[in-house]
Amino acid sequence: MTTPFDLVVQGGTVYTPGGPVETDVGITNGRIAGFGNLKGQGKATYDAKGLTVLPGVIDEQVHFREPGPTHKEDLASGSLGAVLGGVTAVFEMPNTDPPTATADLIADKVKRATGRMWSDFAFFVGATPENADQLKDLERVQGCCGIKMFMGSSTGSLLVADDANVARVLASGSRRVTVHSEDDDRLKERNTMVAAGADVSMHPQWRDVETAVRCTTRLLKLAHAAKRRVQVLHVTTAEEMELLKDHKDIATVEVLPQHLTLASPECYERLGTLAQMNPPIRDARHRDALWKAINDGVVDCIGSDHAPHTLEEKAKPYPRSPSGLPGVQTLLPIMLNHVAEGRLTLQRMIDLTSAGAARIYGIANKGRIALGYDGDLTVVDLKAKREITNKWIASKSGWTPFDGMTVTGWPKATIIRGNIVMRDDEVQGTPTGAVVRFQETLQ
Repeated sequence: MTTPFDLVVQGGTVYTPGGPVETDVGITNGRIAGFGNLKGQGKATYDAKGLTVLPGVIDEQVHFREPGPTHKEDLASGSLGAVLGGVTAVFEMPNTDPPTATADLIADKVKRATGRMWSDFAFFVGATPENADQLKDLERVQGCCGIKMFMGSSTGSLLVADDANVARVLASGSRRVTVHSEDDDRLKERNTMVAAGADVSMHPQWRDVETAVRCTTRLLKLAHAAKRRVQVLHVTTAEEMELLKDHKDIATVEVLPQHLTLASPECYERLGTLAQMNPPIRDARHRDALWKAINDGVVDCIGSDHAPHTLEEKAKPYPRSPSGLPGVQTLLPIMLNHVAEGRLTLQRMIDLTSAGAARIYGIANKGRIALGYDGDLTVVDLKAKREITNKWIASKSGWTPFDGMTVTGWPKATIIRGNIVMRDDEVQGTPTGAVVRFQETLQ
């Protein structure tokens, strides 16, 4: 009998663009090549009976810290956590040391990633006043997924705070610009609230709702003037969602599992600085508004904003404690648990964790289970009950804010371009991550 497929994923419930289908999936030369009863037609077989086969999860916001403070993460350890959590591709942020702001530094990251990263990958180029006019060329360098602009001070040295330079960034290039939207002037004005020391529960008071709303209002006005598409990252406020629903012609929206799951003041009382991130985790009113925006279709994708720091660093007194939480490994289990608890459908979760990123960034051949697409599959057990623990976390930081949380739904296998990279909580083989390709740049 001939075996036309390199791998057949057999017996699962497969979520195609048309919905769930009981079918086998055949993968050849890294691409999906067949559906149907493919028993005996694969050189290798993965038995997915009783399991659910999703399009490979894409996490379009991670910080893997390399080059720079690799004691807390690097490309190898960060991507290991990704595939253990069912994530097949990641987009890594530019606030490394040095910041990824030149073609040579993008190429350096691609070189570092090749042969070391478990997941597929691409890298953002960081916008600065100095490179603003070169961004139209930098955004088309191989391995670049787009431009990242920090309008408010966060972790790292990248900052484009004033309208004139934001306009220069938006005028240079054509791909969607991703934005950390907090108003830097207001952050500086309000820093006296915490500068001398404060309880970490003051974090959402310092980086308050107006800080976010003011910046996003500015951004939308400048984006319309430049006719430039933007992706507003990690939106946290009800007021911003009201703004953004009226600007879907130019702005897409990301939310994070942390902001959908945790709420102040409880998270700061329980976790202290382990709950500290930018923009901050806010109260239940805002969390409820994020869920409403998901159900209303305003939100386009979910990323993790994986931003690890060591426990020793996080133990520093606020505000000297760094902002950021690990998240790439827990993104899918947390969202599957929300599905199990009825907050969104599995089909909507798939749109937010795979198809959404593919649409926003123009990813070639990823984001759905369809003929000709990359053989990227995330196989999950929707009924499995598991406890998330620090011990499970592969990040060098060694912790998660969700330690001790029992979830329903768990990744059983991560398949990337037909390679079974993770099976039953263990990685297989060696790292074979490759550069993600994009339609409009012909990479």
